[in-house]
Amino acid sequence: MAYRWSNDLTRADITPEAVFMNRRQVMAGLSGIGLAAMAGPALAQEELEPNTWEEVTTYCNFYEFGTGKGDPAQYAHRMTTKPWAVTIDGMVDRPGEYGLQDILSEMTIEERIYRFRCVEAWSMVVPWNGFELADLLNLAGVQEEAKYVSFETLYRPSEMPGTQYRVLDWPYREGLRLDEAMHPLTLMATGIFGKPLPNQNGAPLRLVVPWKYGFKSIKSIVRITLTDKQPDTSWNMANAREYGFYSNVNPNVSHPRWSQASERRLGGGLFARRQPTLMFNGYEEEVAALYDGMDLTEHF
Repeated sequence: MAYRWSNDLTRADITPEAVFMNRRQVMAGLSGIGLAAMAGPALAQEELEPNTWEEVTTYCNFYEFGTGKGDPAQYAHRMTTKPWAVTIDGMVDRPGEYGLQDILSEMTIEERIYRFRCVEAWSMVVPWNGFELADLLNLAGVQEEAKYVSFETLYRPSEMPGTQYRVLDWPYREGLRLDEAMHPLTLMATGIFGKPLPNQNGAPLRLVVPWKYGFKSIKSIVRITLTDKQPDTSWNMANAREYGFYSNVNPNVSHPRWSQASERRLGGGLFARRQPTLMFNGYEEEVAALYDGMDLTEHF
């Protein structure tokens, strides 16, 4: 299979695995750096010693298991991921339930080293394993009338204790415009750091769109629907003022609660130098044409 995108990032650029998995703890440390600031960078580096796999996977968001940062790691082991199937329906030629193993047998899994953007003005470089979403959509046969792709996360209350609380309108939903979904950068991830995705990080299949914010990366996908109408998305439904449908990284549009003009790279210590945020998270050359003629302050 010929891939239509070449990577300019190398393994030397990758955010350390422990820093990526433990990023919430690292960011929380910024609120109490007092003594570390006086002690200098040496102490900051010591505080970032790598953790065990179990420790570093206890800080992430997956509201189906609870809103606390440790809830997903505590409860996500309840989620059954084998067997797994994805229903593909709507405006496709071959609708139906596609078993994950059948999907994977048709795909070539590769490693993609992507810049990845957090909402809280942090960035990282992450090695994902997966395949292009376009290859999966082509497997189902996209019809000419389709304009958008909608995604749904697994909704299984017996295994997901967070769903008993109406913090969001379950099931969790996300969406892309069709040309965004078909772009060769858009990945269906099956692994991270060379390992299968842990349950709390979206096993066994999640979306990665590197020029958009991290909350656009829907986890544990069970349904993909092709449609001619812009689909509802969970965070946009919950707070449209803060979470637009497009969710592109745009340093010229401030989030209502913080500036997006600059960022810190995770892995550089608590005193990492701020640097200007790149338009479309550094993928402007590849994706800017998708938004020609659009007012990106309105369509944020």
